[in-house]
Amino acid sequence: MATTINHSDSSETSKQSNFMRQFRDKNTRQLKNLTSIQFMEVWSHYDNDGNGYIEGCELDNFLREFVSSVNATDIGPEVVTDTMFAELKECFMEAYDDNKDGKIEIRELAQLLPLEESFLLLFRFDNPLESSVEFMKIWREYDTDGSGYIEADELKNFLKDLLREAKRETIDEDKLIEYTDTLLQIFDSNKDGKLQLSEMAKLLPVKENFLCRSAFKGAAKLTKEDIERVFALYDRDMNGTIENEELKGFLKDLLELVKKVSVQKCKCPVWN
Repeated sequence: MATTINHSDSSETSKQSNFMRQFRDKNTRQLKNLTSIQFMEVWSHYDNDGNGYIEGCELDNFLREFVSSVNATDIGPEVVTDTMFAELKECFMEAYDDNKDGKIEIRELAQLLPLEESFLLLFRFDNPLESSVEFMKIWREYDTDGSGYIEADELKNFLKDLLREAKRETIDEDKLIEYTDTLLQIFDSNKDGKLQLSEMAKLLPVKENFLCRSAFKGAAKLTKEDIERVFALYDRDMNGTIENEELKGFLKDLLELVKKVSVQKCKCPVWN
């Protein structure tokens, strides 16, 4: 794209004002593969308020700089009008705002920016877990001390196994530590140096919360068949009992469902 955003400042400083320009090849103008550290630099730069989203003015600023960074300087022959920018933003959000909430999460940004292959793998875009039961099995496997948290060393072991499972070349210890630290920066929202269950759930997405299926939504009363269907969904080993990780997976989905319903009620004027 050869389009540029016109800025009034034509000084030498303005040539460096576009944060995204440093990540483009000087000759081809293509985005380079970002390291985990560079990716976090981009995220932190545009998520000005640190709330975990690029939204509002932050999002507009990112999009303008992302587009205009194609040019070597901020001065160019074309100008993106407000109308053109609105259309550009609409197309961008349609492509990358997966949950349609009008803002960009860190996982959504990772789909846009080219990342190192092994670092991109850690986001598991193409391989979400089948259910919360599988999530709880992984949680139990790596929460080795049973603390209820995935701490730095446990997270590092998880990443090492994930890369090995994908049959990638073994990465060195320093790189593994770098990835661990970066993912803690991304997903450790309360900055306590470890991941609680809800934070780990963002790193390991589940394909579906079974309790959110349309068959169960808004049901005033569940029938015997509905209950049997729910039971079958969580009884993954089909032994006639929901136990261990199956029970924990059910409770995880149930808590997420309750939280979602509570949020919707808070947003509805009828409940205010």
